[in-house]
Amino acid sequence: MVFALLMTGNAHATVLQAPAGAPVWAHVGAAALLWMHIIGGGAGIATGAIAIASRKGGKIHRTAGRVFFWVMLVCYVVAACVAPFLDDGQRPNTIAGVMALYLLLSGRAAAQKPEIKAGIFQVAGLVVAVTIAGAGALFMKMGADSPTGTIDGSPPEAFVVFMAAGLFAAAGEIHVLVRKALSGPARIARHLWRMCFSLFIASGSFFLGQMQVMPQWMRESAIPYVAALAPLAAMLVWLVLVRIPKRRKMAVAE
Repeated sequence: MVFALLMTGNAHATVLQAPAGAPVWAHVGAAALLWMHIIGGGAGIATGAIAIASRKGGKIHRTAGRVFFWVMLVCYVVAACVAPFLDDGQRPNTIAGVMALYLLLSGRAAAQKPEIKAGIFQVAGLVVAVTIAGAGALFMKMGADSPTGTIDGSPPEAFVVFMAAGLFAAAGEIHVLVRKALSGPARIARHLWRMCFSLFIASGSFFLGQMQVMPQWMRESAIPYVAALAPLAAMLVWLVLVRIPKRRKMAVAE
């Protein structure tokens, strides 16, 4: 289901470019946005991998994490803002961009202070998360009722990703609101899964959604699948490690 979503979303998207006959500034602006998205995504995948592989709380991890946040912020803002205005194939891409941006911002916020206090940001996050899950459910129904059996080329089953991530994120916001505050390993776990899942959206969109730019030998190997799913594997490993008592002191220090 994940593969179906990631491999069809960008494949059916209209290229970000100004139409023939448009003024020069429109062509320059479209090209600038496209390259901001490409460079931001590429740099984000690279720095995200470094942040995952480096010692948590260390200088390399913090530096790579800061760079990852800012370059992916640019990438996701461009994706979320531009996708709705393109011609076709953009409903999956639009909701994916919003979800990635939300997870990036809330994941970064979880690492900024030793304690997360319930407030307006968690309420807003809950609204966004529920909306994402609801959009996933709506797209599933629309795809099932569509003559083509898809939504912009994506099968209904693909939107389970949106529903699962949205509901899990919503549960996290409710958890903070009920507890009034979040600290220690629970705060780090919130940071880890949100940042890793945000990276997974980028890695999946590139390695599986843009296979046409890769050499044939790579497309025929398992490399794109391994690279796309690596953030999820790392997320699961670190979510386990952060709960191990001997790791807690290091995790809390992050």
